[in-house]
Amino acid sequence: MPDTDATLSASASVQDPVAAHMDEVLSFYDEAFHLTSASPALQETYEVGTLVDATLWHLYPELLAPVSKAAVESVIAYGVPRSVEVVDAATKSRRTLLVFRAMRGIGVLETSGRATRREIGSHGESERALLLHQATHDVLTGLPNRRQFSDDLQSILQTSGEKLALMQIDLDDFKPVNDTLGHGAGDAVLKMAAERIRGALRDGEVAYRLAGDEFAVIQRQSDQPADAEYLAEALIEAFSEPFTIDGISVFVGASIGIAIAPNDGNDIEQLMKAADIALYAAKKDGRGRAKTFSRSMLIVLEQREMLRRSLRTALQDKQFSIEYQPLVEPPFSIVGFEALVRWHHPLVGTIPPNVFIPMAEADGLMNEIGQWVLEEACRQAATWPSHFTVAVNLSPAEFLREGLTDRIAQALDMAGLRADRLELEVTESVLLERTTNNLDTLNTLNVLGIQISLDDFGTFYSSLSYLKNFPFDTIKIDRYFIKDLESDEKSQTIVRSIIALAHGLGMRVTAEGVETIGQAVWLRKEGCDRLQGYFLGMPMPADAIGAYLRRSSAMATL
Repeated sequence: MPDTDATLSASASVQDPVAAHMDEVLSFYDEAFHLTSASPALQETYEVGTLVDATLWHLYPELLAPVSKAAVESVIAYGVPRSVEVVDAATKSRRTLLVFRAMRGIGVLETSGRATRREIGSHGESERALLLHQATHDVLTGLPNRRQFSDDLQSILQTSGEKLALMQIDLDDFKPVNDTLGHGAGDAVLKMAAERIRGALRDGEVAYRLAGDEFAVIQRQSDQPADAEYLAEALIEAFSEPFTIDGISVFVGASIGIAIAPNDGNDIEQLMKAADIALYAAKKDGRGRAKTFSRSMLIVLEQREMLRRSLRTALQDKQFSIEYQPLVEPPFSIVGFEALVRWHHPLVGTIPPNVFIPMAEADGLMNEIGQWVLEEACRQAATWPSHFTVAVNLSPAEFLREGLTDRIAQALDMAGLRADRLELEVTESVLLERTTNNLDTLNTLNVLGIQISLDDFGTFYSSLSYLKNFPFDTIKIDRYFIKDLESDEKSQTIVRSIIALAHGLGMRVTAEGVETIGQAVWLRKEGCDRLQGYFLGMPMPADAIGAYLRRSSAMATL
């Protein structure tokens, strides 16, 4: 039970942003049903100033009746307002109570049947209270919404000198649930996620749904950031168990960014920015964790924004180059190269692809960069021996852009390269939405004679249906399964199964990340068609390929 100073006492009236400005008979209660706020009309009518520990049941004992109590519990569980008609045991008069979910529990508005009290228009008051609730609460989860969040945070910052924590919460891996199981399943996960967040809160902590899979918590505790970090760990733990949707278990985690007022800001914009930066740091560190804002995070973000701005001019300033990594058929026969784009920043140096490619995709630059890589790789491949192929990665942004097949055909024509010497690598993420356009694009590329490779197979959203419905020529086994291939029986079983599956479907298999002779020998023994990795050849600039080919005969005895 909350301490008595957390409820309405005889010596202190509760001030509430809503109740203090309304003359309706309106009251608010926490999740333990203790009175936390009341309008002046209710305080006068029920003389609550004489109750030290007032509860919903003190003011409305009629709600203890089984049917009425069930209606109250329904509001708490589902967030849908309910009108409850009660009968006063002493006067036999009937009253209608509108019960709705409020910021920290529930609210009750008397809407009709008050013969001994001032008259209140039933329909108008009920409608007004319902509209108020709908305007300040999320329909799906019942949590206060972004509007209520902004009002509450602004009010606390203006009237309180105490420390508070703002937490921004993003659900990890929520998008695949929507994409693979449908929006109904996504909505179910959001509702259950809201309940898990609500279940981790204590007094002085309020959760909000801001938008989509974004939530927030305002915490009013004195020991900061320790209290906030304790709550954040509890929230992350609350998401450690899977969600069950129609018998299917899905794992959706939580990443959390924490900002503390006034240290990290004393207005909404500053705090939101600090929490957002901390959230970004949490996601970059691997998701499923919490980070508290620090100034060093701001420096990292500023550097990232500098890179993003530089990326817009990098192509025209000729800062990109291509390195080529050999593709080898056992025992050691070079059959081609994979084109790997590199960015050499004039001040920072070499920027890894896993840093700048997501930036380019997010900023709509990947189409232009990808087209340059395609044209340059085709032009270079045209100078190689006529049986060599060139593999080019195709990002989801490029794949989904209209006119892809025409651009590829034009690049081949400009370079004078046969279509069967070009291999396009796509990841499973571009196939999540199995649309007719996707299938038409792959089929058109196949008809042109271009080879199509499914990259990183075995990770992300692997589905055998992709192999049945799409015309792949090659499956590339992700390096994750290759790195411990010599010692891990599970990896051996998985790789062996992929090889057998691909061959059964008439497809080749390429193993990425081959770094030791033991891995190469094992893969050769199991019938893997092609190998790629540092053991066989490091990525190299185009002008180094000739020397590499002359040296490669030394490895032919592998």
